Amino acid sequence: MKPAIKRRSDCPIAFSLEVVGDSWTLLIIRDIVFAGKRTFGEFLASDERIARNILANRLSRLEELGLLTKKPHPTDGRKDLYELTDAGLDFIPVLLELSAWGAKHEPATAGAAAWLREVRVDRDRLIGLIRETVKNGGSVFAGPDSVMDRLKEQQL
Repeated sequence: MKPAIKRRSDCPIAFSLEVVGDSWTLLIIRDIVFAGKRTFGEFLASDERIARNILANRLSRLEELGLLTKKPHPTDGRKDLYELTDAGLDFIPVLLELSAWGAKHEPATAGAAAWLREVRVDRDRLIGLIRETVKNGGSVFAGPDSVMDRLKEQQL
């Protein structure tokens, strides 16, 4: 059961920020969706250098909120795998919009602009493709059968 979140108002933006109001939460979701990361160690190795205690706290919170599930790793009993729930997958459009905004307003992030053009072509189809791929253990950029590989195949 999801914990009750004490709300400051009935504003949907305020509620959303109370759920994911810190950068680490969205960066964990980003790592799952875009990079295919699934374990504590993989999240810890991200460029942003999250502290172990903060990461453990955020993963627990995301699990409590029903955005992530945790299950034992099938081949390494020392690890757990984190996966997005349907509610967590609902953040895909938010990540796409944040990516587009960042690519537009910060020249150092413009390398992502090429794939973001795909967002503008058929946003709903792309969101569906990303959602399906992530649900099946894939990601946007990394691993076999990534969204990018699938988009390249479709262009041939």
